[in-house]
Amino acid sequence: GAGEHCYYQGRIRGQPRSFAALSSCQGLRGVFSDGRATYLIEPQAGAEHGQGLQPHVVQRVPSCARPGEPSRGASTGPQGPLMVALRGSRRQVRRAQHTVHSETKYIELAVVNDHQLFLQFRKSVVLTSNFAKSVVNLADMIYKEQLNTRIVLVAMETWASEDRIRMGEDSLETLNEFVKYRREGPAEQSDTIHLFSGRTFQSSRSGTAFVGGICSPTRAGGVNEYGNVAAMAVTLAQTLGQNVGMMWNKHRAAAGDCRCPDSWLGCIMEDTGYYLPRKFSRCSIDEYNQFLQDGGGSCLFNKPLKLLDPPECGNGFVEAGEECDCGSLAECAKSGGNCCKKCTLTHDAMCSDGLCCKGCKYEPRGVSCREAVNECDIPETCTGDSSQCPPNLHKLDGYFCENEQGRCYGGRCKTRDRQCNALWGRGSAERFCYEKLNVEGTERGNCGREGLGWLQCNKQDVLCGFLLCANISGAPRLGELSGEIAATTFFHQNRYVDCRGGHVQLVDGSDLSYVEDGTPCGPGMLCLDRKCLPATAFNFSSCPGSWDGKICFDHGVCSNEGKCICRAGWTGKDCSVYDPIPEPK
Repeated sequence: GAGEHCYYQGRIRGQPRSFAALSSCQGLRGVFSDGRATYLIEPQAGAEHGQGLQPHVVQRVPSCARPGEPSRGASTGPQGPLMVALRGSRRQVRRAQHTVHSETKYIELAVVNDHQLFLQFRKSVVLTSNFAKSVVNLADMIYKEQLNTRIVLVAMETWASEDRIRMGEDSLETLNEFVKYRREGPAEQSDTIHLFSGRTFQSSRSGTAFVGGICSPTRAGGVNEYGNVAAMAVTLAQTLGQNVGMMWNKHRAAAGDCRCPDSWLGCIMEDTGYYLPRKFSRCSIDEYNQFLQDGGGSCLFNKPLKLLDPPECGNGFVEAGEECDCGSLAECAKSGGNCCKKCTLTHDAMCSDGLCCKGCKYEPRGVSCREAVNECDIPETCTGDSSQCPPNLHKLDGYFCENEQGRCYGGRCKTRDRQCNALWGRGSAERFCYEKLNVEGTERGNCGREGLGWLQCNKQDVLCGFLLCANISGAPRLGELSGEIAATTFFHQNRYVDCRGGHVQLVDGSDLSYVEDGTPCGPGMLCLDRKCLPATAFNFSSCPGSWDGKICFDHGVCSNEGKCICRAGWTGKDCSVYDPIPEPK
């Protein structure tokens, strides 16, 4: 059945460099390696699944690219097998001080299998969903060992009768249709939703996804084209990588900045043309960490409570009918095994795992469990009655930051200087540049495209138009520059003023060349869609206990959920109740 437990990750006994990620649902499917050679195993196509023996195909994976084949990023379509072999970095030691890097992250993934994939698997929902689960299992192994992140399947649907969206040749158009379908459909609880397709798209890469889109209701999605189980697992590792802020950055890779640990096979986010990338480069890992450090990915810190498959003791997730779950025997031996036996708490134990569990007991109220990563983030502390650190929240949009020069928006401090720095490593150009150029409606100054031409900015919106920076040159730090950098110099008030901008695009088609939403553009004014609007137009919600400039009675901060997070010693919905934390005895 579709709900059976048949997904495994592990090693070959007695072979320290081996690894395996296999599923045994309808026959064996997956990848295994003895440390020297890697093999792909799957049931033979067309062999009907009966009660007897089932023929399987085992392919030894070639360990270098075939000459003369087109470069296809990581996927080779159904014909070329692809290896995903991972020997993990040593597990991070849990320190008292928790950082976003040392804490385990969980990507709650929803998968939709399109009609073409359903047809590839002989019109069987069970075979289709088992294949999709095998893909996720393999990608989870990559993420677990290299990024301290789990990919957890929380929902799946298969389009058995027909595709629910218009499927085009173009993967980006398909992605836009797909996220629109998700927005209009029922809201299932997931951090991102990915389409597994049975077709091949007209694009140089095997998948596409919104960069940094994870946790966003409109941009958390990806599209993955057909390949064998290992090919699709690497495509999923790439598209989820884009969702969590990783870039395809050929400049940095070509310059040798990325230190790909596997010079022979290349790395997952590089257009190497090799079949077999199995590692993330230093650049990709840094980009993910930077994304988290910048306040991205706040939805990745809660441990899922409900998985797609029925509860299973030993999978490391506390599910219905379990008091605790410290994982496999080996994982329980590392931590939690003293507090948890067969998913039941041992005598006197309150918990077995979590950032707020120490020695089988809850940490007291007020103990720090997650520090703030920036000025717009809120640090989390243990509640005293749970083993888990509270959800990762940030300040409500609209809070001032950076000495009142910026505003918090989506958990990040927005200023033109910061944006120029992130893109070019230089500060913003002067206000004069924006006033002179963005009213032009030309390539060097505008408020967006209109057909083949450019829109002029209204005078009041110039600070929300084309992003102008000072003294920039070369390639941008993110994305690809289309065309040239437009440089203009004005003689203004007896000195020269330098104004430069460039049109920079990411693989998902998004344009980084305009001032971001939420950036201040005047006293009490912020940018939204290239217009400068009063803060009141943003309809920022407010928290209880807020009036006359005070927020949460001045004893707390207002979170992005519109709730007060009180400082130590205060409690209540509006932080008005004094409730000191007792000194430890």
